[in-house]
Amino acid sequence: MVDHVKIERMKVAGKILGEVMDEVLDSIKPGISELEIDSLAEKLILAKGGKPGFKRVPGYKHTICISVNDSVVHGIPTKRLIKANDIVGIDCGVFYEGYHTDMAETIYVGAKKGDKPDPDMAKFLNAGKKAVFDAIRQVKTGNRVGHLSREMQKNIEGGGFSVVKSLVGHGVGRELHEPPEIPGYLAGSIENTPKLTEGQTIAIEIIYNQGKAGVVYSGEDDWTIVTEDGSNSGLFERTVLVTNKGPELITRRKSDKL
Repeated sequence: MVDHVKIERMKVAGKILGEVMDEVLDSIKPGISELEIDSLAEKLILAKGGKPGFKRVPGYKHTICISVNDSVVHGIPTKRLIKANDIVGIDCGVFYEGYHTDMAETIYVGAKKGDKPDPDMAKFLNAGKKAVFDAIRQVKTGNRVGHLSREMQKNIEGGGFSVVKSLVGHGVGRELHEPPEIPGYLAGSIENTPKLTEGQTIAIEIIYNQGKAGVVYSGEDDWTIVTEDGSNSGLFERTVLVTNKGPELITRRKSDKL
């Protein structure tokens, strides 16, 4: 049975999160600190009527996770300043009236606004964005998680990059992380993966490396995970509603197109 109250509240949370993500990403430039980015995200979420979802995770005290260059996920914001030619991943969640939404994006930071990455970096970032949106296009009642995983793996490995297999997408709703797990790779047959059902809300996420797939804890804290070989890492994530007609984006950037 479809929980319409859940869906409507998550849509509000998702609208807030999409707007905040656009504003936060637009603020990132050389010289801004990770803590300044985190503070801006919190102020924007609160001003729009939401609450920082990640602050509800036991032991985590920030609004965003920030991943710079070889940082993969769960990076704690620090006083470190962003530099030109960094790639910066922002993962953020909004909690609204009992429900979570989750979203992530990785961008290139030029010396000035409008600067483009070199072709290799552009290929790397485009592969992640395409991977997650090709997976989203597979979302509909009756399809399986494996349909999504196959699309993500195809895009990432087809580009010569590596899927981080120890970190996966997930269901989202009352809790930030719910079943089912949504890997960025297909292990075994699609038929053995969970079916998607009408009204289900899922966070489809690709976490991938420019080099090899291995990741380790950085040693600086109990959260930050980095690439084992020092290569760059990227992540893209959207919260999506499963319907009989296909996917509905709950978290959406202005530029997002299905």
